[in-house]
Amino acid sequence: MKDLAHSDLPETRRISLPVEGMSCASCVAHVEKALAKVPGVTAVGVNLATGRAEVAGSPDPVALVHAVEEAGYEVPEAVLELGVEGMSCASCVAHVEEALKAVPGVAGVAVNLATERATVRFPQGAVAEAVLEEAVREAGYEPHRIAAGGEDRERAAREREMAALRRSVGIAAVLTLPVFALEMGSHLIPAVHVFVMDTIGMRASWLLQFVLATAVVFGPGWRFLRRGLPALRRGTPDMNSLVAVGALAAWGYSTVATFAPGALPPGTVNVYFEAAAVIVTLILLGRLLEARARGRTSEAIRRLAGLQGKAARVRRGEGVAEVPLADLRAGDVVEVRPGERVPVDGLVVEGASWVDESMISGEPVPVEKGVGAEVTGGTVNGAGAFAFRATRVGADTVLSRIIRMVEEAQGAKLPIQALVDRVTGVFVPVVMGLAALTFVIWLVWGPEPSLGFALVNAVAVLIIACPCAMGLATPTSIMVGTGRGAEMGVLFRRGEALQSLRDVEVVALDKTGTLTEGRPELTDLSPAPGFSPDEVLALVAAVEARSEHPIGAALARAAEAKGLRLGVVAGFEALPGFGVAATVDGRRVEVGADRYMARLGLDVAGFAAEAAALGAEARTPLYAAIDGRLAAVIAVADPIKATTPEAIRALHGMGLRVAMITGDNRATAEAVARRLGIDEVVPEVLPEGKVAAIRRLREGGRRVAFVGDGINDAPALAEADVGLAIGTGTDVAIESAEVVLMGGDLRGVVNAIALSRATIRNIRQNLFWAFAYNAALIPVAAGVLWPVNGTLLSPVLAAGAMALSSVFVLTNALRLRSVRPVRGGA
Repeated sequence: MKDLAHSDLPETRRISLPVEGMSCASCVAHVEKALAKVPGVTAVGVNLATGRAEVAGSPDPVALVHAVEEAGYEVPEAVLELGVEGMSCASCVAHVEEALKAVPGVAGVAVNLATERATVRFPQGAVAEAVLEEAVREAGYEPHRIAAGGEDRERAAREREMAALRRSVGIAAVLTLPVFALEMGSHLIPAVHVFVMDTIGMRASWLLQFVLATAVVFGPGWRFLRRGLPALRRGTPDMNSLVAVGALAAWGYSTVATFAPGALPPGTVNVYFEAAAVIVTLILLGRLLEARARGRTSEAIRRLAGLQGKAARVRRGEGVAEVPLADLRAGDVVEVRPGERVPVDGLVVEGASWVDESMISGEPVPVEKGVGAEVTGGTVNGAGAFAFRATRVGADTVLSRIIRMVEEAQGAKLPIQALVDRVTGVFVPVVMGLAALTFVIWLVWGPEPSLGFALVNAVAVLIIACPCAMGLATPTSIMVGTGRGAEMGVLFRRGEALQSLRDVEVVALDKTGTLTEGRPELTDLSPAPGFSPDEVLALVAAVEARSEHPIGAALARAAEAKGLRLGVVAGFEALPGFGVAATVDGRRVEVGADRYMARLGLDVAGFAAEAAALGAEARTPLYAAIDGRLAAVIAVADPIKATTPEAIRALHGMGLRVAMITGDNRATAEAVARRLGIDEVVPEVLPEGKVAAIRRLREGGRRVAFVGDGINDAPALAEADVGLAIGTGTDVAIESAEVVLMGGDLRGVVNAIALSRATIRNIRQNLFWAFAYNAALIPVAAGVLWPVNGTLLSPVLAAGAMALSSVFVLTNALRLRSVRPVRGGA
């Protein structure tokens, strides 16, 4: 076996796999040994520094991944997005998914009809992108890669498709109108029939209809034949197959009647050229209307992308140069003039202004920005001017992350979609079987001319049953719902949260930073005998200044306001859930909750009355011990956010119970709960106890949503049925949540739940329409009403009704754009 660490790869197939979990040379040896055993491998080289395995030969990539995993290491998963052109219905989606899943190494596939994208998951290096593209091509569709600037490319592709559809509809309509007038006019208006017979005659009329209908079917209608007939040959018929078979059946029968009438039974020589032409024209019109509506469903993404600037003025040397956004680097100093859009994220280093951040927070009130303040790319500067140092550029900016979140959510498949997938997987073959059965029944038992009746009714069944509406019912609602959410400051990081949030019964709220401002202030300090207030505050503030806890910051601010000198701190230690301790100018200082004092062996009973009074006022009592003696009880209060009471009232109005999870003692927690009308309180919870608290709230099968903002909220956000992170919180919390509320306003929770309910309700309406429409009209198309009242559904009417059903579903989804946020925004 040739070692790639010391030689070049031979000119055979090369496969590069990232390997996670390696930490030393023996790990490298294990991986190399495991890979070398895979059949077809001729050379292996594993690099610990790069974390990659380079393999030569002709092995099965999936076998390589399995070998790495069996050796105890991991190959990370890659996610690839492919654009797929040519899909038109739910069965198209199923065919593309099946084709991609059949590629060895693919771990998961999700295809979205509304976005015309396929998201494929596979171990990195195990599947070549070209192989996936070829699988899509063999399924009868056209793939294209989505790269940087993909939004512009996709928009251009959509515009080309719209232009082609407009052209096709125009040509088809011009050619179909005379056919429809000649044939249907003759049937409906006796004077037209007489005029046609007296001027050009029936034979010439049929020949003219043949020429025009042929031009329609094999011109604008070629798109159906080109995709539908190969799909039929492969045994995977789709909507295009139904249209192709229906139009060709009507055209073919009419052509035989025109040129070889003797081949048909007596009394069955009729032409249906108008059916073939009108079917193609109406379905093309439906496609055009669908394309227009689909374009509107993705407007939120386009609007967000439009917030990104194209260039920035950057200080270079002694001057200022305008550079493209792509060339901007972290650390560059960027100048922003009045009224301009902030190009990327950064920190203000010079100047001051007011910035409109409504695109991020949903709040219309501009925010003051001075030196040291954070600014976000895409926000709009007011009347001032400032310079800032870029901290996040390119794909790392908040706006880029928002766009990425929305795109991922829009491409998601909800659990409700599983029902649609199961039905549409067998729907088209079943419809073709029903059409064949309809043909046979009418041919055998129908009135004369039975062959004509059999053909017309079979074609009507094929056309009426096209499952376009089924395929669009869920993804279009998701696209519009998540897009509207982004505009309201509610980001669904995972599309599944759209469904699970609707079923939530309890909303659990972290207190600090969620219900409150997260910026507590010192309100009381009662020293024990022998200690002075300023002495205690100076010592406590010195210790707390080292703490990252908001209470520490409040005490430090209070000491600073009094002008107290803070001593030299040594040996600082933080005990999560208890308190902090350090030595200040040689004196031992310990600060924390009553449980910390108990742990130190100090009795706080002497401060019981003060603590009870403070707790009743929703102030958190803390204790300070100096040199092993209880020195003072200290109270801090974190102001309730002004919008919190309104948000809790709105949650109650939605029929939800509200719970609060907090580290405060029971008295303080219950005081806050009484003031806000909170239903359940889980007090005295240590950071690691929040997960257990969520589990307790879940008892009885209740579904729980948890809202938090801090690092210590991340496990609880992940544990809850739905985690909602306050966007002003930490990145760790945001990454652990399914929903991100871009502002710090708790009303965003109300907006998220309202949007979830509206979206799922909209999806159910769409699915009901799609399924009920097919269930009701397929029997009508087959002719079940004929024995009752002589009603038959013309293929022309079937084509119009089919197109109308898709347009209805799309229009209904677009109603979600009218969902209004709770007053004040998200």
